[in-house]
Amino acid sequence: MSIFNSFDINSSGMTAQRFRMDVIAENVANANTTRTADGTPYRRKVVTFEEKGFSEPFAHVLNKAKNRFTGQGVKVGGIYEDTKNDLIRAYDPSHPDADEDGYVWYPNVSIVTEMTNLIDASRGYEANATAFNASKAIASRGLDIGQG
Repeated sequence: MSIFNSFDINSSGMTAQRFRMDVIAENVANANTTRTADGTPYRRKVVTFEEKGFSEPFAHVLNKAKNRFTGQGVKVGGIYEDTKNDLIRAYDPSHPDADEDGYVWYPNVSIVTEMTNLIDASRGYEANATAFNASKAIASRGLDIGQG
């Protein structure tokens, strides 16, 4: 593995975590959106990651990893609507989106969950930035040694 591979891996991690933070911000911004363009309440979005440039089963990766490094970084695997958690039904007959019984369907966005995920993504970004700076310092030090 060259020093430039570590730059690629760390920068892909920072890009993926930044994208995750953008999706979390979208969730927070739409926490009270009861009607989207299609007329339904907003559904929380979740980002998944996968290994970049590599799609072998885990057993093959494990066997190859014994001999050499195989990773190429991380990429966004997809953005999915959270259908695992139900929408929130609340009684509010004065709301314009209330049904005939006075209930309104609110998004399945929990601000506490989103803020926790934001902290996690922020820490992941910081870890990748720190590793990137360490790789940069190693490369710089190697150049200094080569000159002297």
